[in-house]
Amino acid sequence: MSAESPNRDYAAGLARAFGGSVLFALPLLMTMEMWALGLHIHPLRLLLFLFANFVVLVFLSRFGGFERTSNMREDALDALAAYAVGAVTAAAILLLFGLLPADMPLDELVGMIAIQAVPASFGAMIARKQLSGDDPEDEEDEERAARSSGYLGQLFLMLAGALFLAFNVAPTEEMILIGYKMTAWHSIAMMLVSMLLLHLLVFRVGFAGQEEAPEGYGVLRRFLAFTVPGYAIALVVSFYVLWTFGRVDGNAMAAVAGTVVVLGFPAAIGAAIARLVV
Repeated sequence: MSAESPNRDYAAGLARAFGGSVLFALPLLMTMEMWALGLHIHPLRLLLFLFANFVVLVFLSRFGGFERTSNMREDALDALAAYAVGAVTAAAILLLFGLLPADMPLDELVGMIAIQAVPASFGAMIARKQLSGDDPEDEEDEERAARSSGYLGQLFLMLAGALFLAFNVAPTEEMILIGYKMTAWHSIAMMLVSMLLLHLLVFRVGFAGQEEAPEGYGVLRRFLAFTVPGYAIALVVSFYVLWTFGRVDGNAMAAVAGTVVVLGFPAAIGAAIARLVV
């Protein structure tokens, strides 16, 4: 906290959150497939997805919420605030676009806002890191949180990054079309390239926020300990997002596997660059 009042600091954090919410959600708010999903998504799948998103937001709060947090209760409050900001942002922009007419059924209205609020809430949660000025104390706190999170914490960050990037492309028809056009050899090649990129982006390229190789870990051990689990997480997240959106219903196993591999490509990249964003 700065020397100014806590209320003023929190208000500034909320203002940044609205900025981050718009920045991260606007591409999906202007996507026809997302409008359709909001109208037709199964209510129970939507509720489960919103709960999963809330859990992710709670843990993301420890790495960069509206303010420094010290316990799970504060993280949960941060997550609720982020989702509230996301919902308000989504509703305001959808209303501005003329997509929420006065005679719209309540279930469709809630569905459209709720699904769009997911990426908006993600942007709201990480806005402090992305949009605030450099603060050495903030950077130290985030680095301390990252170090103390341990191995499971690093895997969680991969999950959050995979979920965010997969969510941005999963609603499009192109995911299914690409999976349909690919042969088994294409799928194998895409899996290998996805793992290679994940490994290089995490340990080799030199991006800001890139992970340092753990002491005593050789190339093979890093690959087995981080890259393989990271890609597995990307595939699981991809399948879950596709299932939530009804993209696997009634499809043959081979078609589902192909689509999961396709979506696993951006999900793996999201897992790899999670520390850049979070």
